Amino acid sequence: MIYVLLVLGFIILLGGAELLVRGAVSFAKSFNISKLVIGMTVIAFGTSSPELIVSINASVSGVPSLALGNLVGSNIANILLILGVSGLIYPIKSENKSLWLDWVVLTFASSLFIIFSLNHNIDFNDGILLIGIFIIFMIYSYLRGSGYLSGANLRDDKTPTSEVEELSLIPQSKLNTVICVFMGFAGLAVGSELLIDNGVQIARSFQISEVAIGLTVIAIGTSLPELAASGVAAFRKETDLAFGNIVGSNIFNIVGIVGLMGLIDHLEIPSRVLQFDMWVMLFSVILLLPFMFRWIRGLGRAFASMFLLLYLLYIFAIATDVRNIFDFVSNI
Repeated sequence: MIYVLLVLGFIILLGGAELLVRGAVSFAKSFNISKLVIGMTVIAFGTSSPELIVSINASVSGVPSLALGNLVGSNIANILLILGVSGLIYPIKSENKSLWLDWVVLTFASSLFIIFSLNHNIDFNDGILLIGIFIIFMIYSYLRGSGYLSGANLRDDKTPTSEVEELSLIPQSKLNTVICVFMGFAGLAVGSELLIDNGVQIARSFQISEVAIGLTVIAIGTSLPELAASGVAAFRKETDLAFGNIVGSNIFNIVGIVGLMGLIDHLEIPSRVLQFDMWVMLFSVILLLPFMFRWIRGLGRAFASMFLLLYLLYIFAIATDVRNIFDFVSNI
């Protein structure tokens, strides 16, 4: 029954995220907010809303290790698993010359996350700085996307703004919009509660840590919106979206969600996460380097398969209770 409730939690959570995004897009359009702003905020945040709600709920429920595992595990899964799957569907090419700037921000944020974690917690001051970086990045992205920087609009038609029309198809009236938003928040709340309660029970029944469940099962589940967005982008051959969705989501997870959790309460960092999982997260970001600078023109099926194999190797490391990145590398 626990597993049924866990799966049900995933379904409700993802359904809630979808309804929230559709309702919020329709709401924003009714106020004549530009599609660019909607795409950069509502859609970008919507795909990360499961990580946000699950992490906050886990933190206030007394299992912050599950919240931390969810965030770190999601960032790893987004790159190795989701880009791997998307690359198998259709080779991903980075045609957007400005995407490397977002990658630099992600690399900086990931490194800063590790530095802040060296004292085994993310405190209020760390949270303030991370949120500040997030706000600056959003302002910069808006100015860049609007053409205020470099004298040109660096975003083409293959951007999240092209998804706005599709995502606002269902709500036809203000009442439907309100219902979508309300049901979306309700779905996120109920789904995250089911995920956390049953995830913790599964962890305890197998005598494994909550952080391990967060790094694997919960992380993969909350990353499904990114999988859907990137998979659809790959099917449509809009390959910049696949890279952009993942890089943007990972930035939001670190500077947005981790920063917010630091403001709510101190986020404790277990030694195992600091000594192993965070380094895997940073390594996965560095793997994107040749694709962001277009030294390698695309993430083809060979590289996609390599990403998937690396993710399976990471899951194997968790299953065998690897706790130190250096020991793991020396034993390969």
